[in-house]
Amino acid sequence: MSLNQLRKKIDIIDKKITELLNARAGLSLDIAGLKKKSGGSIYVPAREREVLKRVVRMSKGPVKPKALEAIYREIMSSSLSLEKPLKIAYLGPEATFTQLAAIKRFGSQVQYVSCDSIAGVFSAVEKDNADYGVVPIENSVEGMVTHTLDMLIDSDLKICAQIVLDIAQNLLANCSLSKVKKVYSKMEVFGQARMWLRENLPCVELIEVSSTSRAAQIAAKEKNSACIASSLAAKTYGLKIAASAIEDSPHNITRFMVVGRTDAGPTGEDKTSILFSVKDRVGALHDMLVPFRKYHINLTKIESRPSKKKAWDYYFFVDLMGHKDSPNVVKALKELEHKCTFLKILGSYPVGE
Repeated sequence: MSLNQLRKKIDIIDKKITELLNARAGLSLDIAGLKKKSGGSIYVPAREREVLKRVVRMSKGPVKPKALEAIYREIMSSSLSLEKPLKIAYLGPEATFTQLAAIKRFGSQVQYVSCDSIAGVFSAVEKDNADYGVVPIENSVEGMVTHTLDMLIDSDLKICAQIVLDIAQNLLANCSLSKVKKVYSKMEVFGQARMWLRENLPCVELIEVSSTSRAAQIAAKEKNSACIASSLAAKTYGLKIAASAIEDSPHNITRFMVVGRTDAGPTGEDKTSILFSVKDRVGALHDMLVPFRKYHINLTKIESRPSKKKAWDYYFFVDLMGHKDSPNVVKALKELEHKCTFLKILGSYPVGE
């Protein structure tokens, strides 16, 4: 078959794809109308996960699963924008890893609102200036993001989805490495590239700023300065990638949380996040964990955080497998509530990645 014949076949397929995409969008608008009448949430993580899993399962190739997911992420992003002009708040400024995570989850067809702090993200959603917020909660190298944990204690927002992002750190500059005198970034990011900095820039001044994007803004304007940030930041702020993938660990992963005003429904593959506090006595924490063992619930994370209300008083953050409405989780949390002084369910969400 000739090149022109093959291209004509592709043109025919493209026509069918376009017709089907518009038909799908029409059905999405019908669904949006039903949601509006019933008061249902526009963004439904459980349904999103179901669609992505089914599409990957149906595919016989040669399109790879990750490519299919990326394509359908944009299709669903377009549908969301048709249903309602969705606003997503994220820890900014533009081109942070948090924005990359938000785009990975919601696609490019929604409106993004940059916030200058994690508290600002929560506030934007609480005041209805955004529909959802995206915040970092944990890095595989540097551990938990304590500011996010502190916000979850007092906020009424729910965790309704998680985003897992592979983090590739890059040294960005408009000068050669030999001329770099200052490097700007977040303290956590310096920790992720500690060995590389020691070997390649041992005498430069490391200056902490509020975000990797803020670091890029400064480096773009200041002579003989560099920053550690994403490749998106290089494009956004007009910097060159002087060195790529400088993170010390090849498995540098950050987990982000999507927070909103409504709970996510069960998918069969869910995780639940809770926090609780205990009385200061011997064996107290052990007693709190007994219900989870009793009902065969796997705990994937436990983290302590000072309550800031009383000396040596702590909150414990726990991630557990299962949805908060599943029978065994309901039983375990009920028993836990009787044992602890305070219990809060932060939300259930699809495991997803």
